[in-house]
Amino acid sequence: MTLPRLTESPLVRSAGSAYFPIAFIARLPFAMMVVGLLTLVVAERDSVALGGLNAAVAGIGTALAGPLLGAAVDRLGQRRVLVPLGLLNAVLLGAFVLVVGSSAPDLAVLALSVLIGASAPQVAPLSRTRLVAIITRHVAPNRREKLLTGTMAYESAADEMVFIVGPFLVGILASAIAPWVAIAGAAVLTAVFVTAFALHPTGRLQLRTDGQHTAQAPARELLRAPLMTVVAGTLGVGIFFGATLTSLTGFLAATGDGDRAGLLYGVMGIGSAALALGSAALPQRFTARARWLVFGSLLLAAAIGYATARSEAGLVIALAVLGLGIGPTLVALYSLAAALSPAGRSATTMTLLGSAVVVGQAVASAVTGAVVDRFGAETALALPALAAALVVAAGLAHRAKAEQPAEPERELVDA
Repeated sequence: MTLPRLTESPLVRSAGSAYFPIAFIARLPFAMMVVGLLTLVVAERDSVALGGLNAAVAGIGTALAGPLLGAAVDRLGQRRVLVPLGLLNAVLLGAFVLVVGSSAPDLAVLALSVLIGASAPQVAPLSRTRLVAIITRHVAPNRREKLLTGTMAYESAADEMVFIVGPFLVGILASAIAPWVAIAGAAVLTAVFVTAFALHPTGRLQLRTDGQHTAQAPARELLRAPLMTVVAGTLGVGIFFGATLTSLTGFLAATGDGDRAGLLYGVMGIGSAALALGSAALPQRFTARARWLVFGSLLLAAAIGYATARSEAGLVIALAVLGLGIGPTLVALYSLAAALSPAGRSATTMTLLGSAVVVGQAVASAVTGAVVDRFGAETALALPALAAALVVAAGLAHRAKAEQPAEPERELVDA
């Protein structure tokens, strides 16, 4: 969906023009979290491995709490969950600044990172849930597939943009002022904009069936092979993000430029966001499954180039090409997840994917940090290629296992 067409969309008419900027800014702290924790811990504790470990345990916290958050939202609605969760997360981010700069042991810093990850409001998957529900209510069945693809393209592009802006802000604030300012800023953004997102009128809306309470599919439906391969592919994307960011940080840290990692990392997001938006213009016969394999293969090829780069210029070129593969791949994954979501499990499905990205990113950050410390940054540059290989392998498994889902008619009503 292009931006001009977005302004004419029934999504805008139904959600309101204020929804999109609020939802965009509200997801920014989530994008800043891993980079901010990594950068601050490396600066204060002088260890890339410890920084990566903090990013990893934050991701573990998100992975453990994410599906529970989705289940709670499916049952209670977004407002009742997001308002207290956002305020708690803002407090924990503020506390982290104080604890990491104190004489507190590393274990205390790690424990706080777990709590930050567990309380992180996953605005992106919940925004997708709202928009999918609006499409189901307000769009004729014969137009839903195309609009759904466009919506997932917009949402993925928005994610990519915040993953440009987030690391860029962390890098700018860390270089120009101090690394702690980025985490403090994330706390303020969380308190203000996550609360605004929760209290927006669309926060009162839930996906229903025939105007009644949704007959929720059993939880075991989430474990069906087609959906699980999508989760596995999304996990590979998260691993790719974490391995790329941490290996880049380690490579630059060796020359004393570790604070600039967020700036260079943002290069990858430029092409990624552009092609994510452009996915809506692709012909419908170029299916989401086919796009997953095609752009995943491009990601793998570019990651091999990244692994062989030995200069900052080479890394920047490789990152730019990597972005051309990652954006459309994410659009395909989220489009498939929306189609495969069991009845009444939309928020759970989307938070599963969101958690997969974060836990993959975080665990890869820890492993890559350890590789940097033990074997050197040049060795760590090969790890994103392994992650890209997982994305392609999951796509092949999905093609072998997928079955066409029969989607029930669903509509949006007041909670």
